[in-house]
Amino acid sequence: MAQSPTTKSAKLKNMLARPNGASLDALCKATGWQKHSVRAAIPSVRKAGHTVIREANGDKGPVYRLVATESDSQ
Repeated sequence: MAQSPTTKSAKLKNMLARPNGASLDALCKATGWQKHSVRAAIPSVRKAGHTVIREANGDKGPVYRLVATESDSQ
């Protein structure tokens, strides 16, 4: 059985890696962080070499997700 992430940053990255990504509210609930803290943590995921995109989700707010890049497949 796979071990669950132990850090909030790992939870954030795993949620962003889901095919549909994660809403800002879901990321806040999973980490216990406020919205501005989640938004501030996303650049650290980008700095680690991942591409994170923000997509509109109507009235539900934005959805963030990781996008596979060529370097991810190598």
